[in-house]
Amino acid sequence: MRLYNTLTRTVEELVARDDGRIGMYTCGPTVQAAPHFGHARAALVPDVLRRWLEYRGYTVFHVRNVTDVDDKIIARAQLEDRPAAAVAEEYTRVYDAAMARCNVLPPHVAPRATGHIIEMIELVEHLVAQGAAYAAGGDVFFAVRAFDGYGRLSGRNVDELRAGARVEPTERKRDPLDFALWKAAKPGEPAWPSPWGRGRPGWHIECSAMAAKYLGEAFDIHTGGLDLIFPHHENEIAQSEAATGRRFARCWVHNGLLTLGEQKMSKSVGNVIGLDDALDRYGANVLRLFYLSAHYRSPVDFSEERLAEARAGFARWTAFVRASRGAPAQAPAAAGTGTPPAAAAARERVVAAMDDDLATPAAHAALFDLVSEGNRLLEACRRDEVAALRAVFLELAGVLGYTFDEDSGAAGPTGPLVEELLRLRAEARERRDFATADAIRARLGALGVVVEDTAGDSRWHLA
Repeated sequence: MRLYNTLTRTVEELVARDDGRIGMYTCGPTVQAAPHFGHARAALVPDVLRRWLEYRGYTVFHVRNVTDVDDKIIARAQLEDRPAAAVAEEYTRVYDAAMARCNVLPPHVAPRATGHIIEMIELVEHLVAQGAAYAAGGDVFFAVRAFDGYGRLSGRNVDELRAGARVEPTERKRDPLDFALWKAAKPGEPAWPSPWGRGRPGWHIECSAMAAKYLGEAFDIHTGGLDLIFPHHENEIAQSEAATGRRFARCWVHNGLLTLGEQKMSKSVGNVIGLDDALDRYGANVLRLFYLSAHYRSPVDFSEERLAEARAGFARWTAFVRASRGAPAQAPAAAGTGTPPAAAAARERVVAAMDDDLATPAAHAALFDLVSEGNRLLEACRRDEVAALRAVFLELAGVLGYTFDEDSGAAGPTGPLVEELLRLRAEARERRDFATADAIRARLGALGVVVEDTAGDSRWHLA
């Protein structure tokens, strides 16, 4: 398994800290509003990575935090005249529900910042004792220049950063680059007691504290969007390694961003498309195919045309899954006759692609070729071979997180009705009543059901 490591800027072999076990930390949501379309990618990339690692035999322990105390949450709470905790609780549930709809595996632990205040205070105290941080009027700041490696993740030079930095009049920093580990309480804001007075944690410190608690030092993989490299992940490294003297995360995996008209999709910009709205319109599988059709490190521009292509591509997959349902339940490989070459080649291609920095576009190409071969074998009525191809397709597509139940067109209330109409159409064709058969097919087509006739059967899928 080889992954691009942002820290080293190379694709390198993944070497687990503990043999056969992977600890993975994902920067989760700041729960001040419902997730938008772009948030799906930040969740899908670690989801696919985790699924693939488990498929390849690793035991994965996945941690994804929830930032439930933050300036944006407090601002929304004040605007709506309700407690910040109520805002955070509401949108944590909204986010979790959206991830479930996306078929994103839940993390093994989803720690909330407010549940780990003690760990954060202890970490800040340690940094102060080491001279890497300093208290100033109830605030505590990390002294960036006290950490020699600052900037190596983002490739930024400290002196150049300082030239463009500034200090707000209310800040008590010694250096414009220094960042807050602890913030003194303000009237009406959530606050906790600390050695420096009542206050709340800074954003960056929570991830360092929670990653250390659940994964230990020098864990394997840290994931997040490219927009988090600086300053968030840069600051995580600085405060964690200043405290422990050890490497924080071994491999940094960053996904590209979703853009809308070449501009990052962001609540602050206002160009957001709600994730629930997108799921209602396209479904989880189409959204997954849309995102994974591009390499995870590449930017993806929101496009109705690309989403239409993803919808059509998934329709091809579901049509094959439905058409091949009548194949023998026992695939030839299980019966001892061996896996057909097309199925074996598809598995090899997917494994090679995914092992090479999660190359999902190449994996998709292998799956589409497998479906094309399966359809050819269906036309030739070689259903024993079809069964083997179907089993391998479902195995590999399932590893990538695709499902074929409600979205397959064969389940739910629509499927039985279409099946009954196709049965009536088949009877009409048998008695050579082609006018009725054509009328049924045309009516189904008008309703968005595509009927394909083969040598010995008819199969259908949603347009």
